[in-house]
Amino acid sequence: MNRLEQIQPEYYTLTMDGQAPTTGNKHSSRFGVFALIVLVTIAYFLAKPKPNHFYDYTFRIAGAFLQGELGLATQPGAWLNELVPLNGMYYSVFPLGSVLTMLPLKILGFSEVPAKFLICLIGALAALLTHQIASHYRPGLKHSSIFVLWLTIGTWAPANIAFGGSWQFALGFALIGQLAAIYFTIVKPLPLLAGISFAIAFGNRTELLLVAPWFYWRFFVQSESNSERAQDFFLFSSAPLLLGIGTLLYNEARFGSYFDFGYARIPGVLNEAGYKDGIFSLSALHMNMREMLLTTWKRVDGFPHYTPTGFGGSIFFASPFLFLLFRTGAKEFAVKYSAWLCVAVLTLLLWSHGNPGGWQYSYRYAIILLPWFLLILLETQHKRDPSPLVASLLLVSVVVNGWATYLFNWTEYVQP
Repeated sequence: MNRLEQIQPEYYTLTMDGQAPTTGNKHSSRFGVFALIVLVTIAYFLAKPKPNHFYDYTFRIAGAFLQGELGLATQPGAWLNELVPLNGMYYSVFPLGSVLTMLPLKILGFSEVPAKFLICLIGALAALLTHQIASHYRPGLKHSSIFVLWLTIGTWAPANIAFGGSWQFALGFALIGQLAAIYFTIVKPLPLLAGISFAIAFGNRTELLLVAPWFYWRFFVQSESNSERAQDFFLFSSAPLLLGIGTLLYNEARFGSYFDFGYARIPGVLNEAGYKDGIFSLSALHMNMREMLLTTWKRVDGFPHYTPTGFGGSIFFASPFLFLLFRTGAKEFAVKYSAWLCVAVLTLLLWSHGNPGGWQYSYRYAIILLPWFLLILLETQHKRDPSPLVASLLLVSVVVNGWATYLFNWTEYVQP
């Protein structure tokens, strides 16, 4: 028996009643999955009528790459206020991976970023990968659709990703990169593809390097020999290592330092109140903690009476389904608690950032926590699920985020 056969559960070959699946069942299941992905894609398409595609820092820098430049010769617009002027050029503070993510679009000849396409692509891939991971734990579309609908529609992800700016696309690609890396680690262990997926994730959100040990740990415990472990580690490390070296060289070429990403060089950024102690500081912990965990919607005169604040908001208020994170028990306690450790490490770093992330619905930075929340929820699910409690929390989460997305992206009710 090979390693993959050992790891994969029996329900890959059996249906829920223990019988071998028929061709009709297979076709029906595939149609159901396809319909679910289409539903999510439509939801993402409708999430915002006109995405803010003009905040296309990474797309413009990708175009500069094709011209042999690392930056822009002229400031393209006042709205692109996070470009750093230096030595006669304008540089983006986004990491190399974010620019490389957009490079294929420039190579294909797009003159402007296809925001709607990318928003829908992120939603569809997130739905597909969530289904695949959830199905690894338990068979059946009824079961996996709960987690697909929660992660893709019942959280703050669609409202923010639908903004369509470079910040939101970076978070979206970090989300699907992590989901794909988890899939190619615990569902279908393929270290090279897991490494490429992880490179996409941390290439868009550098802080995700902090969760790299989790993947090494999983390949370590899943390997049968030291030689197999060494091979898995090498294959997983290849793409992230190359991107990491490229990122350091990219930083040095722009700003003269391997570890300078340029954020502190943005004109006027250090004059903002949140950055008085630096881009990252312990003094920011309490503010970010409050915004991520405690802040609710604000009261306004007249309809709709309550709206999101626009600058943060409790993720538990936005997605009550997350209260299921605190269920006891687990299928594999090591996975559950290691996922919690990843959440804790990433959250502490996010909380140390000088502000909660600007104009947003709920706490947009927490999009990168969703894959780890998913693992915890899958590990602690009950055999009787979907129970009335689970169904109710899912329904409330979908309704709250659907309403918030409408208020935020389709109306003028949400104001600073």
